[in-house]
Amino acid sequence: MAEKRKINPWLKAALEFGPLLVFFAVFTRMKDAQVMVGGTSYSGFVVATALFIPLMIVTTGLLWRLTGRLAPMQVATLVLVVVFGGLSVWFNDPHFFKMKPTLIYLIFAGLLAVGLLRGKPWLQLVMDETIPMRPEGWLILTKRLIALFLGLAVANELVWRTMSDQAWVNFKTFGLTILMFGFFMAQGPLITRYGLPKDKE
Repeated sequence: MAEKRKINPWLKAALEFGPLLVFFAVFTRMKDAQVMVGGTSYSGFVVATALFIPLMIVTTGLLWRLTGRLAPMQVATLVLVVVFGGLSVWFNDPHFFKMKPTLIYLIFAGLLAVGLLRGKPWLQLVMDETIPMRPEGWLILTKRLIALFLGLAVANELVWRTMSDQAWVNFKTFGLTILMFGFFMAQGPLITRYGLPKDKE
């Protein structure tokens, strides 16, 4: 098993969020543009997606190279970005890429739910080193995270189906990130109640 290595947190954040910010910047600049390639006209959204895919591959590869490992969430996200982003570019249709967050959140909610049904809190296996807690705490946090993922899947569907491309890009870039960050910040009392010392075996 590859040894996990620590890297500068600012570098890690840049590699994780950099592609999304580039996507946002390119789309915002080109949202009203049409780019002709091989006789086909592509919207600014599709062009931004076409740039996002290789950038995501490169930054994820760098994270793996620098840290020695990738979280299952990162691997699944990369696969769906390549598949659904690729479909959007291939068919010149932004809808495929817009559906990607919905599928990601449904997959994660489903995996966590299966873990609970099997009596295996898979969230604990992924995050135990970061947030040591008693089993009761992991059970509660897992149920809350399942509810969050399902809510985000519904929210993504509502936004991309009823709002403009710009609204969806804003929601994808900032809204989802803020909601995830706010969720984990709100779990402070739970972590305090069920937390264990980090050096406890």
